[in-house]
Amino acid sequence: MAVIASGAEAVISLEGDTIIKTRIQKRYRLKEIDENLRRERTRTEARLISEARRCGVPTPIIRDVVDYEIRMEYINGTALKNIITPALSERTGELVGRLHTCGIVHGDLTTSNILFKDGKLFLIDFGLAYLDKSVEARGVDIHVLFQTYESTHENHEELIEAFKREYRRTFRDAEEVIERVKEIEARGRYA
Repeated sequence: MAVIASGAEAVISLEGDTIIKTRIQKRYRLKEIDENLRRERTRTEARLISEARRCGVPTPIIRDVVDYEIRMEYINGTALKNIITPALSERTGELVGRLHTCGIVHGDLTTSNILFKDGKLFLIDFGLAYLDKSVEARGVDIHVLFQTYESTHENHEELIEAFKREYRRTFRDAEEVIERVKEIEARGRYA
């Protein structure tokens, strides 16, 4: 088993064709609280990954969930941030539209958490995902993605427009959410 990534919340390891995401202990919390939080967040993440998949969003297949560990399919793909085009941004808009239609907010929608493999986009890392059908939550989700576009891609305006086209086509309340994204951007500028 080889550690391939490590963050504030979890360690990601690879064992054959299986990714193992292990939530790490926080020593500043009481042991019982820490264990309950880690166990609950692990279950929630696995449940939301599976739910997103049922809604037509390609995600890794969950193989097992035990305590603080999720074992799931390894998607050996390329991060969208390295290969993004307007056509792939359109397809991202479709995926996010499906996700939002199911009431799931990703919480960390970046081009690093979208992989491209065999002509297909996969959404990964649901560690911050939650259920929320509010315009605000969906707007923040998309705002995070648009900030990623702006900070890492020269043609970000074209990518944003491409995303919006397919998001509008896929998600019924898209116009309201896109308007909220503009409000969120304005709040950020004047904060």
